[in-house]
Amino acid sequence: MRGETRDVTEEEKVTEQEEIWTGCVKWPTFLTAAVTAMVQPKNLLEMMVLKLFGIIFFCSLLSPSQEVLSGLSCAVSPRAMQNVLSDAIIHNGLIHQHLQGLVVPNIMGEGGQLNSPTSITDLHLIKVRVPRLSVMLLPGIGVQLTVGAKLQLRGNCLLGLLSELIDILVEVNITANIKCTNFESGTFQVVTEDCLCILGAVKIKVLSGLLTLSVNELVLRQLTATLPALLCPVVDIVMNLVNIHLLSTLNAVLPVGRAGTIHYQLASIPYTSGKFLGLDLDGVVKQVGGTTIPHDSSPSALPPLMDRLLLMVIRESFLNAAMSLMLQLPPKTFPCTPDAFSGASSLREAVWTIAPSGCSACSGSSPLSIKLVLRGNPLILLEENKASVKLSVLIQLFSNHLDGSILNFLLLKADLGLNVRVSIVGGRLVLAAHMVVLSLFQISSLKPHCSSLLVETLMPQINGVLGMGIPLPKVLHIPLVDVDLQIKAGVMVFLV
Repeated sequence: MRGETRDVTEEEKVTEQEEIWTGCVKWPTFLTAAVTAMVQPKNLLEMMVLKLFGIIFFCSLLSPSQEVLSGLSCAVSPRAMQNVLSDAIIHNGLIHQHLQGLVVPNIMGEGGQLNSPTSITDLHLIKVRVPRLSVMLLPGIGVQLTVGAKLQLRGNCLLGLLSELIDILVEVNITANIKCTNFESGTFQVVTEDCLCILGAVKIKVLSGLLTLSVNELVLRQLTATLPALLCPVVDIVMNLVNIHLLSTLNAVLPVGRAGTIHYQLASIPYTSGKFLGLDLDGVVKQVGGTTIPHDSSPSALPPLMDRLLLMVIRESFLNAAMSLMLQLPPKTFPCTPDAFSGASSLREAVWTIAPSGCSACSGSSPLSIKLVLRGNPLILLEENKASVKLSVLIQLFSNHLDGSILNFLLLKADLGLNVRVSIVGGRLVLAAHMVVLSLFQISSLKPHCSSLLVETLMPQINGVLGMGIPLPKVLHIPLVDVDLQIKAGVMVFLV
């Protein structure tokens, strides 16, 4: 009906945002009408130009890089990437595993006037010696991976009429550019490009020791022609397996006690500079039941990585969403007695002192109960070298009659200011709060009593929840130990 208004639900807001996005396809129709009303095009070419302008203008306003911003960003140093890939490829035996089945084509030589025909068959890998790995970050391209190893090959050698075992030890150096592509829903594929395999020294050994220079030249020539085609596909397979393994550290659903979960996943494709590999992660905060707690993030530049392995930046808005999930405390009701908190008697006396003179139920003998309810969502504020939290609490003072009815005496709204200490324990961001400010606008004379009440009854409950910590992603399996934690305006910075 005309003039009727109603509140817009969060679901409708999300739907409206989705419609705006899909509108990048629909905008030209609207723009054509709007722009035509302002400027009448004289021909079809002008109309097409106006349509193109509209598409570019509106879709640029709604570009994902401006509207979808991550809650957590990381910078990974080349040294850390080298450690990560060395662990995954070499120390965990992945390269050995996929080289074990390597079979080299037969090597055949016709011989000459002074040399007998030579054939080397059943040449296969029996050992990989002293593998080594190095990494270089290529700006705008990806990672340049270099793997060096000594391959020990064994086969059967027929030199003229003499047949015996032959061992070949060849040094290889494989260099390939690893590029990320096809990003979708937090995952991407890796492509191996420009793979180059260079052979170094080749040592050949037979039991008889009868080797000619021509055999050495034949082996070197044949291995140079065949090994690159065998080894580069192995590197491609290994890197795809490593990618799956490392993506699992970035895309993970982590529980937050019994309150809900945080779903971390890549927000965009990784990017490289000469100094670090950059990763932006979304942290989707969900309550039990699936309701998402939204958070907005403003873009912020990453501070210098210096000589550290990993830099992690967590934004204020994400922390607010995580804290809102953790601090969903049920109302707390208890009698106003010294057993509940030490200042109960003083609070009772202060309440009866300000009671109206005509209140027959307001006497010292009336039983008094207290109910504490958190009001709204907590708000964390990050300033230079300081973290604080603001939250509101409703304090209800009432009495229960024998007939089951409730007589309310006071309903107070208290605004709390908490200072917060931050630490990393077991891969979790642990917070510890203590109350430094209490604003009680209605009745200031009750402020010291309410402060004692909240410190003794509410703060232990809050710290019990915050002490469980916010789970953090295990980015590329880099352990969060010896963390240098810094608090700056709007962000927390972790340096490992």
